[in-house]
Amino acid sequence: MCGINGIFAYGNQSPPVDQIELERTRDSMVSRGPDGFGSWISTDQRVGLGHRRLAIIELTELGAQPMHTVDGQLTITFNGEIYNHQELRKTLESKGAIFKSHSDTEVLLQLYRYHGIEMVNHLRGMFAFAIWDNQNKKLVIARDPYGIKPIYYTHHNGIFRFASQTKSLIASNAVDSTINPAGIVSFLLWGSISESFTIYENISLLNAGHILEIDDSGKQTIRQYWNINTIINTAIENSRNASIGESLSAGVMSVRDSVKAHMVADVPIGSFLSAGLDSATITGLAQELVSEPVTAITLAFEEFIGRSLDEVPVATEIARILGVRHNIVTAHMDEVENELSTFLNAMDQPSIDGINTWFVSKAAKKAGLKVVLSGLGGDEMLGGYDTFETIPEIVKHSAPYNSTPLLNNLFFNIHSFVAANFSYLNPNHSDILNMTRNIASAYQLKKGLFMPWEIKHLIDNDMMREGINRLSEIAEFESVSNIDSDFGKIVALESKKYMRNQLLRDTDWIGMAHSLEIRVPLVDHVLLNSLIGLAANQKIGVKKEILPRSLSTKLDDYIIKRPKTGFTIPIWRWLNNSNNFSSWKKNRYLRHGNIIPNKRWAYCILDQCPQASKYLK
Repeated sequence: MCGINGIFAYGNQSPPVDQIELERTRDSMVSRGPDGFGSWISTDQRVGLGHRRLAIIELTELGAQPMHTVDGQLTITFNGEIYNHQELRKTLESKGAIFKSHSDTEVLLQLYRYHGIEMVNHLRGMFAFAIWDNQNKKLVIARDPYGIKPIYYTHHNGIFRFASQTKSLIASNAVDSTINPAGIVSFLLWGSISESFTIYENISLLNAGHILEIDDSGKQTIRQYWNINTIINTAIENSRNASIGESLSAGVMSVRDSVKAHMVADVPIGSFLSAGLDSATITGLAQELVSEPVTAITLAFEEFIGRSLDEVPVATEIARILGVRHNIVTAHMDEVENELSTFLNAMDQPSIDGINTWFVSKAAKKAGLKVVLSGLGGDEMLGGYDTFETIPEIVKHSAPYNSTPLLNNLFFNIHSFVAANFSYLNPNHSDILNMTRNIASAYQLKKGLFMPWEIKHLIDNDMMREGINRLSEIAEFESVSNIDSDFGKIVALESKKYMRNQLLRDTDWIGMAHSLEIRVPLVDHVLLNSLIGLAANQKIGVKKEILPRSLSTKLDDYIIKRPKTGFTIPIWRWLNNSNNFSSWKKNRYLRHGNIIPNKRWAYCILDQCPQASKYLK
C-alpha cells in the first residue's frame, strides 16, 4: 500500500517535469508510505513518477518503486495489492519471464509486457497504478473494479498530473483549488462526493473499473473494463437453476477462498472486530489460516457502555470462541473532540463518516499492525441493510399515486413548509409520493442526506443549479435501470453510492493517514461473481447466513441472530456542545425543523473547508 503520483508534460510548449514539484507532491503523502520513497524522470524530462512505500510484500529494496523493466521500456508506480500475484508469476515464468524480486509490482510490469493493458482482466486485488510505456509513448493508468484504491488526476495546458490524494495535487502548488459545484451539491445530497467528481473544479477521480490512456500528442481516452451491472445480471441468470445444496457449498468455498487470497503478505495481519457477522467471519477465517493468534481490534465508546449500541460484550464473546488476541480500545468523547481537528485536516475529501474508522485504525497502528482485515462489504453484497426489504415495498405501495401529480405536488408544498419550520415532520418525506416511483429514487429518499429541495436553504443558488446540472453527467455510470431484479438493483446502488463513494474512500484515506493497509475480503470482484447470483435467487440462506456457515468454529445462535446495530458514534454531543462545530446554528433552516444530526454535521464539514465555506448560507 502506497502513495503514487506523476507528471506527464506532453505538450510541445510545456516546460519539462519539475523535480521539486514531483517530490513535493510525493512527500505530502508520507503517511501513505513511511518505509521508503523514490522518483524517476525520463531522459527527455517529459515524464516523472513518484512513490511513497508502505512495505507489505517483498520488504527488501527489490520492491522499491518506481520500478523498471530491464530494458527500461516500462516504468510503474503502483498503489495496492495483487492477491493472485504468485499464480500470475508462475504463468509468466512458464512463458519465459524472468523475475528478480518477489514483488507483485514486478508481476504487473511483466504482465503488461505480455498482455498490454488487458492485463487488468487477470488481476485480483485492489489497485491504482500508472505505467509509462516508452515504446508507445503513452501513460496508462488503471483502477481496480470496485474502486478500493483511488487515483485523482488533472489535465491542463499540456500537462497531465495524477496522485493518490486530491490534497497532494493541491500541495504541488500547480493545481487550482477552485471549488466544483457538483462536488458541493453531491456531498450535500449523499454525505460524500460521487465519482468522477471531487470537491475541486480541476481535479477528477478515475472511475472504478476504468482505464485511462494519454499519449504524447495529449490524446486522452477513458474506457470501462468492468461493469457491476453486467456482472449482477449474468450471475443472477446463471444461478437461477442451481440447487440449494450445491449453492451453499459453493458459497462457503467462495468466502473462504476470498479471505485466503487476502492473507498474502510478508508482515502479520490483524483484523477489525465488531459484533457483526461480517467481521466475525473474516476474523475467524483469518485465524484458521495462521498458527499464531490474530490480533483483533474492537472500538468502544464510553457513552455506549451498558446500552444496546455497545458491541464490546458480543465482540468479546466472539473473540473467545475464535481464539484470537482481543484488543478493546475505549474512546472517550473528550478525546474524540480533541482529535477532531487532526481528523478534519487529514480528510482528503468531505465525508460525514469515518470517525469510527479513524480511532480503530489508530488503535491498530498502536498495536504494531501494518495490515488489517475489515468486514466491509457484506451488507452491500448479501442484502444486510434494511433497504433490501423497505425500498421495494415503498415502491410497490406508492404505485397508486403515480398518476396523481397535482396531489403529489400539493402534498410536497405543505409538507416541506411545515418540516422546514417545525420539529414534528421529517423533511426527507416531503416528496415521498414522487420519489418512490422507482428503486433508484426511493434509494435516494432512504439513504440520501439532504433532499434536493433542501439544498437551496444551504448554499448559493447559482452554485446549486450548476451543481445539479453537472451531476447529470454521471447519471449513466450510476444507473441501475438495466438490472433485471430489485435485489440486484439495490446491490448495485449500495455498492456504487454508499460503499464506493463513502465507505471505501474513507477506509483508504483514514487507513493511510495511520500508515495502515485495510483489506476488504468481502469487496472482491471474484467473490461477487460467485455469490451475487446465489444471494439474489435465495440459494444461500437469508441475508448474511452464508458468512458464519463458512467458519469451522461455530458461533452461538444469539450472535448470529443478533439485530444489526451498525458501526456508529455519538455525534450529537459535538454538535450541541462543541464551540468548534456549532456553525450549523447560524443557518436558519438547520436551526428549525426536524433536522437530523448528520445533516448538521455535513454543514460543519463544509464550513471547515475555506474554499467551500464562502458558498454556505
